[in-house]
Amino acid sequence: MKMKTHEITAMLLESLWNSYISRVSYAKKYVDMVLEKGGKVVNDHIALRTFNTHTGEQPEGIRAIKHILNYLGYVPVGKYEFKKKKLTAIHFEHPSEAFPKIFVSQLEVEQLPLWAQQIINRTVVDTPYLISDRSLELLAVLKEEGEIPKVAAEALVLDLAQYFRRPWNAPVKEDVLKINDVSQYAAWTLLHGNSVNHFTAFINQQEVKEWPDLEATCKALEAAGIPMKDSIEGEKGSKLRQSATQAVKEDVDVMGEDGPEKITWTYAYYELAERNYVEEEGVRKLFSGFLGEQAAHLFDMTRTRDN
Repeated sequence: MKMKTHEITAMLLESLWNSYISRVSYAKKYVDMVLEKGGKVVNDHIALRTFNTHTGEQPEGIRAIKHILNYLGYVPVGKYEFKKKKLTAIHFEHPSEAFPKIFVSQLEVEQLPLWAQQIINRTVVDTPYLISDRSLELLAVLKEEGEIPKVAAEALVLDLAQYFRRPWNAPVKEDVLKINDVSQYAAWTLLHGNSVNHFTAFINQQEVKEWPDLEATCKALEAAGIPMKDSIEGEKGSKLRQSATQAVKEDVDVMGEDGPEKITWTYAYYELAERNYVEEEGVRKLFSGFLGEQAAHLFDMTRTRDN
C-alpha cells in the first residue's frame, strides 16, 4: 500500500496539531467547546518563526520551513514586511483548500544591535540538521513519484514532526532576558526554535449556531474562562478579522550560571480568524491573504507582563 503526497501532508499537519493542543490548553478547550456544540474545528493557518542568519546545518530563515513545504505541495503566495519589528514573512498555500495556510516569518538579525546579533549568532551557529538522510531520500521520491510506501510514509512523518522544535542547544538565560528588551520575537525564537507558534481557528467553517461570528466566539471563550486578547483586529465586515487567546506559559530549558535550569516563558496562543469576500478580477472570493498591521499586533501575543 502506498500513500500519496496529500495524505502524507495531512498526516504531518495532524501530528503537529496534536502536539500543539497537548501543550496549549486554551486551544484544547476551544476544540471541546466546538465539538460539544456539534460544530467543526477547521484551522485557517499555522504560523512559525525563524532567524534569518547562519543556522549551522539548517537552512536559514524562512528557507528552514520552505524547503520542507516544497515537497508537500505548498507554494509561496504572499510576502509581508514589518519594518518596526525587523521581520519579513511569506505565506504559503496548498492547492487543496482543505489544508491550512502556513505563515512563516523571519527576524532580520543583521538589523538588530550588534550585541543582539552576537547573542543569536553564537547560539545558533552550530545548529544540527534534524532531518535524516533517509527522510530526504523519501522526500525526493515523493516529489518525483507522488507517493511512497505506507510504512516509509509513517516513518517520514515521525521524522519531519520532530523537526518542529528548538534545534539548537538551550540558550543562556541572561542572553534571553537581555535580548527580550529589544525583540521579544528573538527571545521566543531562541527558546522555541522551529516549534509551531500558533494555529488559527477558521470561524467561517465553525458551524456553531450560537457563535455566528468572531465576536460571539470570543465572548463564549472568555465566558468559559479562557483569557483573551482585549480587542479584535479588523473592522466588522472587513476582509480579515482576527483575535486570539493569551499565550500559555511553559517551563523552558536554559543555561544558567551554574548549569542547566528552567525559566517560565510564553509558548503559543490560539488565534481566531474570520474572512470575508473580496472581488478579484471580477470574481467574488474569500480573502485568503494577511494584513500587515493586524499581523504586527498579533506577533505581540507572546509578550506578557513578565516577559
